[in-house]
Amino acid sequence: MKLSIVIPCFNELRSITPLLEAVERVQLGEMQKEIIVIDDCSTDGTSDLLKNLSKRSDHTFLFHDNNQGKGRALRTGFEHVTGDIVIIQDADLEYDPSDYPELIRPIVTGTAKVVYGSRERNALNKTHSGLSFYAGGLFLTWLTNVLYGSRLTDEPTCYKVFDATLLKSIPLSCTRFEFCPEVTAKILRRGIPIAEVPISYNPRKPAEGKKIGFFDGLHAIWTLIWYRFFD
Repeated sequence: MKLSIVIPCFNELRSITPLLEAVERVQLGEMQKEIIVIDDCSTDGTSDLLKNLSKRSDHTFLFHDNNQGKGRALRTGFEHVTGDIVIIQDADLEYDPSDYPELIRPIVTGTAKVVYGSRERNALNKTHSGLSFYAGGLFLTWLTNVLYGSRLTDEPTCYKVFDATLLKSIPLSCTRFEFCPEVTAKILRRGIPIAEVPISYNPRKPAEGKKIGFFDGLHAIWTLIWYRFFD
C-alpha cells in the first residue's frame, strides 16, 4: 500500500523544510510514502526553496502561477495522487506527522473509509491559537453535527485521511479554506461515517503566520448550510 501526503503551501519559508523532514522521518512499516507539495505562488522565498529541493528530491513539487487558495492547491495535489490512502498535511508545524500511523490504521484495517484527527480527543492539547479560533472550531463542529446527524468532535481539523478511491469520487469546487466543510458535507451526505483519532496540536498565532480568518469562518458556515439544503 502507499500513503499519499498532500501538502498545500503558501509563504511557509521557516517551516516547510523542518515539516518535510518530519514527514520523511515517519516510519510506516512496509507502506510506501508519496509526498506531494503544492506551492500556491508564495512570495516569501518558499517557491525558490521548493524549486531547489525538487532538483534533488523524488517528491512531487507542483507550482501555481498565481495564488488560488488552499482548497484549489489541494485539488491540484489530488490530481497527482497515486496512493491508496490520502492524508492532508499543512505546511506549518501545528500538526505532528508522527500521528500518521494511528490516523491511517482504521483505513488500513478496513474499519473506516475516512478518518479525522481530533484535537479535542487528546486531553494533553490545552492550548489554542486564540479564543475566537477555539470557539469557531467548536461552533463549526456543532453545526456539522446538527445539520448532518454526525457525532464529530473536531470538524475543521487539518488531519483528514481518505481512502483514495473514495476521495477521487467526490467532486470538489473549493478554492480557499472551505475544503473542510465541503468535503465533510459531501461525505456525510453519502452516509459514510467519519472515524476520529486523537492527535497532538501545537497551535500558532496569527502573528506567527496563521492565515485563516473571520470571513473564512463565515464561508465555512455557509458552505455547510449550502450543501445541506441547496446543493
